[in-house]
Amino acid sequence: MAATASRSAAGSPLRRSRPRYGEAVIKGLLLTASLVSVATTIGIVASLVPPTIRFFEKVGFGEFLTGTDWSPLFEPASYGVLPLVTATLTITVIAIAVAVPVGLAAAIYLSEYATPRTRSILKPVLEVLAGIPTVVYGFFALSFLTPLLQDLWPVGEPPEIFNGLSAGLVMGMMIVPTVASLSEDAMASVPQSLRQGAYALGSTKRITALNVVLPAALSGIVAAVVLAISRAVGETMIVAVAAGLRPNFTLNPLEAMQTMTGFIAAAGEGDLPVSSFDYTTIFAVGMLLFLATFAMNFLSIRLVRKYREVYE
Repeated sequence: MAATASRSAAGSPLRRSRPRYGEAVIKGLLLTASLVSVATTIGIVASLVPPTIRFFEKVGFGEFLTGTDWSPLFEPASYGVLPLVTATLTITVIAIAVAVPVGLAAAIYLSEYATPRTRSILKPVLEVLAGIPTVVYGFFALSFLTPLLQDLWPVGEPPEIFNGLSAGLVMGMMIVPTVASLSEDAMASVPQSLRQGAYALGSTKRITALNVVLPAALSGIVAAVVLAISRAVGETMIVAVAAGLRPNFTLNPLEAMQTMTGFIAAAGEGDLPVSSFDYTTIFAVGMLLFLATFAMNFLSIRLVRKYREVYE
């Protein structure tokens, strides 16, 4: 009987297990989520392209990309987008200059120095900043930070009521949780054996964090920084409230300026007829913003693949 059972087990295929309907449902939901994301991107592009084509039928690429005067809704109209681009870059640079050092420092502390109990308390508190509505940040910059900077400004003319500096500083505080949380997750995924090897060679905790853990988690940190840049470039309410709505071709953050998203918000809430040519300026600026964020995400993917560390 034992021999028969053995031959049966060896010669007959294993019985097919019962179908797992739960896994099929989960796969379907994940596929649906992916398709929704792709369809949303395609829909955004499809909605931007026709009005953008209408815009460039009247305005040349050279005038749009190199002009230094942006006044499309006035007479005589000017369509140079550089004032919006420089304002966007200026405020984004200030925000990243605040968010990256503070966010990385917080990530290093949470990953390498904090006890599990401290980490479980501080990380959720830090991430609360990401849940505050951006309009609150904008009014905080306008009503608190700008008067404070005007009172404490040491030399020269203080910042104007609307200025890029306050908007950039507050935006940097807003994206600190993005940099800190994602960077800490990347550092936490570094194998403990690397840390133990560094300690065995006599490295201190600081040297281990900066020379071992940080380079090993570089791909995740780069992704976090690029995501933070994309969010800063696409932020609307902070710049609309704190930076002003005056197109200004300058790199001086103490002056009022209007970003690409600020123009889209201001023009979209105005009285422009939907079928008018002036309305197409919103889509032209939106397409430029979309291409800029797409280029940054493409660059981040290349950087992540280049510096990715694979551990077994």
